[in-house]
Amino acid sequence: MLRTLALSLLLFVGFTHAAPAPVLQRPIDLDTGSGVLRGSLLLPKRDGRVPVALLIAGSGPTDRDGNNPYGGRNDGLKRLARLLAGHGIASVRFDKRGVAASKPAAPDERSLSVEGYVADAIAWGRRLKDDPRFGPLILIGHSEGALIASLAAEPAGADALVVIAGTSRPVDDLLREQLGGRLPPPLLAESEALIESLKAGHTVDEVPDELQVLFRPSVQPYLISLFRQQPAEAFGRLRLPALIIQGTHDIQVSVKDAERLKAARPDAELALIPGMNHVMRVVPLDRRRQLDSYDEPGLPLAGELGPQLFRFIDALPASSAADGSR
Repeated sequence: MLRTLALSLLLFVGFTHAAPAPVLQRPIDLDTGSGVLRGSLLLPKRDGRVPVALLIAGSGPTDRDGNNPYGGRNDGLKRLARLLAGHGIASVRFDKRGVAASKPAAPDERSLSVEGYVADAIAWGRRLKDDPRFGPLILIGHSEGALIASLAAEPAGADALVVIAGTSRPVDDLLREQLGGRLPPPLLAESEALIESLKAGHTVDEVPDELQVLFRPSVQPYLISLFRQQPAEAFGRLRLPALIIQGTHDIQVSVKDAERLKAARPDAELALIPGMNHVMRVVPLDRRRQLDSYDEPGLPLAGELGPQLFRFIDALPASSAADGSR
């Protein structure tokens, strides 16, 4: 009994000493000259400069927290920001142009493009690089955000890049794979024709109702800009420290994609997280359970995700995260 009580006291004392420092949470805006982008800053209250991560969301109308009206609310990026803050790493996450609070910056989605999203990420990065509160700048891109981060990292002046669940293949190839086993033959043929037309740079006015979410005419200009990107080539051109994180239970992006990114950039680090899925949770390889997790904000992030990020960021030159977390 006394031994159990002593152990409990030791654990309590250990948790008390390990308690994270207070975190300042406040809105942060960026006037790009062609619209204002709205975001959230989490800043650990520590002495000296702290590393700062720019979190870049995935495809479609995914907001700063990682939520999508078509895909559900999982708060993945919000949880990631809090995880980083607990380790002494600041973060900014933002609503993309045309999404959520940044919708007024692009009320018509026909104006959206990969190049525009990259320019916005570069502007955010430069803003953070000029802020005297921050040390190393790390771009962290999730899903399609991994491509945006890869294209923006060097011109933004980033010190490092992390890609989470990022494809190595052109997105039209990935889309074909995802639709292949899920559409009946007539719709699959229609989707193939649409992809081929967009790949060639041509929009299509008539889209079947069942395919409107993916291929509605107003989103086609963005898809044209997306389909011409080569993610592995973009990643391979980089010369800054890079970390590839991929879950083994991701039903949208495969481990092979992570391995192809690694092959394109052999000096990049690769971390495979057992059981982690596309929304950064550990979930069984059961399709219904996987889909449910996209709409479960209370589900914790994969336990190994934080240690992989902290190890990589702590090793960056001039990083104060390791000292700040002790």
